[in-house]
Amino acid sequence: MKLAVLVGSLRKGSFNAALARALPALTPAGLGFETLPSVGLLPLYDADIQAAGFPEPVAALGRAIKAADGIVIVMPEYNYSVPGGLKNAIDWVSRLPDKPFAGKPVLIQTASISLLGGARAQYHLRQILVFLDAAVMNLPEVMVAQAQNKFDAASGELKDGPTRELIAKQLQSFAAFVRKTQAGAAVQA
Repeated sequence: MKLAVLVGSLRKGSFNAALARALPALTPAGLGFETLPSVGLLPLYDADIQAAGFPEPVAALGRAIKAADGIVIVMPEYNYSVPGGLKNAIDWVSRLPDKPFAGKPVLIQTASISLLGGARAQYHLRQILVFLDAAVMNLPEVMVAQAQNKFDAASGELKDGPTRELIAKQLQSFAAFVRKTQAGAAVQA
C-alpha cells in the first residue's frame, strides 16, 4: 500500500515536515510513503493560467494523488485555518478533470506550538475536502500540541513516546480504512 504525504508547511525547520519524516518509522508493515513535492512550487491559482493549460507541477501533483492508495496531509495551523500554500495546492488539484481526491482515503495530522495542536485547521480542511469528495478518516485524530516540546531541537526527530504511539495507532487504523474504502469502491464498480 502506497501513501502520498502532502506537507502544508514551507518553513525549513517545520515541525510538520519533521512529523512527516517520522511516519515511515511508525507505520505498520506493508505501508510505503512518498512525500509529494512542496506546495510552494505551485503558482498561485489563476483561472487565466488554467485556461492556458495546467502547469506541469499541478498535473504532476494530481497524478501522484490519483496513483496513491491514500493521502496523508500534514499541516500547521495559520490564523485558525489551513495554510495558504496548501489551500492553493488543493484549489489547483480540485480543478483537474480526473478529480484526484474523489473517493481517495485521506488522513489529516497537524503539529503546532499551541495547546490545541492545529485542531481548528483540521476542521477547516475537513470542510474543504467534502467538496472534493475525499474519504477522510475521522478517528483517531492526531493533533500534536506544544510541538516544540515533542521534537528534538537539533535533529528534528519526534522524541515524545506517547505521541509516537498515537501516530502509530492512527497509521494502523488508516491502513484498515484504506483497505475498507478500496473494497467499497471495488464493489460499487
